[in-house]
Amino acid sequence: MSVCLSPNGPISHQGDAPPTRVWVATTDGVACLERVSDGAPWRLAGRSLGGHHIGSLLFEPTHGALYAGAHSGGLFRSTDGGASWERRTDGLTIPHVFSLGTVATPRGVTLYAGTEPVSLFRSDDEGRSWRELPAIGRVPGTEKWTFPPPPHIAHTKSFCFDPRDAATFYAAIEQGALLKTTDGGRNWRELASYYRPEDRWYRDIHRVVMAPSDPDKLYMTTGMGLYASADAGESWEQLTELTFRIGYPDHLVISPADERVMFMSGAGEDPSAWRTTRKARGTAMRSRDGGRSWQPADRGLHQSERPNIEAMCLASHLRGFALFAANTDGEVYCSEDGAESWTRIAVGLAPISKVGHYRNVQTATA
Repeated sequence: MSVCLSPNGPISHQGDAPPTRVWVATTDGVACLERVSDGAPWRLAGRSLGGHHIGSLLFEPTHGALYAGAHSGGLFRSTDGGASWERRTDGLTIPHVFSLGTVATPRGVTLYAGTEPVSLFRSDDEGRSWRELPAIGRVPGTEKWTFPPPPHIAHTKSFCFDPRDAATFYAAIEQGALLKTTDGGRNWRELASYYRPEDRWYRDIHRVVMAPSDPDKLYMTTGMGLYASADAGESWEQLTELTFRIGYPDHLVISPADERVMFMSGAGEDPSAWRTTRKARGTAMRSRDGGRSWQPADRGLHQSERPNIEAMCLASHLRGFALFAANTDGEVYCSEDGAESWTRIAVGLAPISKVGHYRNVQTATA
């Protein structure tokens, strides 16, 4: 099985056997890690797309294609495991591709690309051509959308697709809105009951994750903490707050063996604080009761308090699952025992980082 590990791409993978290849999105292209078999040591097998800051990676198994969304340069496609790439930007009028998603439809595979500034593009021909679905950036309230670092432009950060209906999915706008479409992105409705006027951050949505047994049961990570919904996002309960150990959560994955077990990663506090402390205090935690209580799941994960975990994913297979995490220091970790322990499998890569987060934890002389 092959796995993609990126800040803004899909976070769940499925296969028959344990993973033997991991593609990692970095600020300087894509790194490929490989092992010859389950239990064997990992090695750096190659690098590609140097010079491009890759924010999202997606492997589309139907056609065996790997897609890379770049913070500059648009979109790239590879059919040989990243050895060579073809730029596929016909119709993709915004070159800053922030997020990628894919869904199977009755007519084939559809790809979605989210951009900065906020928009949505769709391809039904493996990325050969793209069609903009601009309605996502025209919902009421867009004048309030922003992103704290200059140039303060919001982006389409991530997607979550309903397995019952290919036309229904959610989009996280950072910062600005949680949006839902039921017609494949032609129209959108904002879900905003989670928001309070006194919130420190304005509708800072990171990810939406569905419970495997019930797609109407949602979890949402935000700049204000973790939320849960039992009614497809119409109402929300806040499960963690800014004072929690992960005060700035991003990635959340659910165990395929028991959906009450979930893993969350993120920083101790928001990135504006990192510029002063030079410490993100990135970590991972585990819940065994659907997110109501959390315990540390970081044994072997920390080498320093400085970096943040900016990418995490889960790869399930017939014998269990593996977790992967990567940070702003260019390190990659793997756990194959449910986060009881982590092993560092790569070091010395370029930072794994959502846009400029890595700069906030660099030393003044770096």
